[in-house]
Amino acid sequence: MQLSSRFAHRSPVLRSDHPLSDDQIRTVAPSIFAETPHESRSQRYSYIPTAAVLTELRNEGFQPFMVCQTRVRHEDRRDYTKHMLRLRHESQINGTEANEIILLNSHDGTSSYQMLAGMFRFVCQNGLVCGDTFADVRVPHKGNVTDHVIEGAYEVLQGFERVQHSRDAMRAIALEEGEAEVFARSALALKYDDPGKTLPITESQVLRPRRFDDNRLDLWSTFNRVQENLVKGGLAGRTANGRQQRTRPVQGIDQNVRLNRALWLLAEGLRQLKA
Repeated sequence: MQLSSRFAHRSPVLRSDHPLSDDQIRTVAPSIFAETPHESRSQRYSYIPTAAVLTELRNEGFQPFMVCQTRVRHEDRRDYTKHMLRLRHESQINGTEANEIILLNSHDGTSSYQMLAGMFRFVCQNGLVCGDTFADVRVPHKGNVTDHVIEGAYEVLQGFERVQHSRDAMRAIALEEGEAEVFARSALALKYDDPGKTLPITESQVLRPRRFDDNRLDLWSTFNRVQENLVKGGLAGRTANGRQQRTRPVQGIDQNVRLNRALWLLAEGLRQLKA
């Protein structure tokens, strides 16, 4: 599971601790409110209104808190180009954990429509995008797409209930020290996918909590410690030739989603083994 498209590092972004209004969104991503496709699209191109999907998600209690739109070379595409919305349930915007939806679309052919979901820990600002328990809905801009978009939205909403069950089950599973080290070693192999290279950091480093509340031995806490340390980086390590360095944070939404999904599947597998 990953975003079907990428955004440049300097793409305009607006993020807030409170729900964004339509006027705030328009200042950064006017393409979200395009009422027709760009004139370059053919008659076979199916228009998928992002604003209408946003309205439906708001009706279900989800509010946008982050918006992004890609840069354009030609000004006439600014109101139609690729854009992304991140939404969280309004009751969880300032909570410690929140259900989150990522919405990706365009009206000029630069991106297909995509909706994916995950769970977000506010305390450490790392995203959790789950594997088989969550939907990754992609709809091409052709044919009768309305039903697919609506069904996909409800599929995503239902996925939150499934991951809630998995999270509660992980909290109830205590890990022995050796089991936690195996989990950390597997996570490092996922992050540094090159068997021929020496790992720059150790299992004990990625298991080390960054705050007191995460210093627990259950599977959920272990998962979050490892995830945060790998995603945020900043750990002291050494290169293959012995030079000191600090691990880099994961940059880019697609890389973040890919790593989070792999870590979640690893945790889910361990949960099933321990059940």
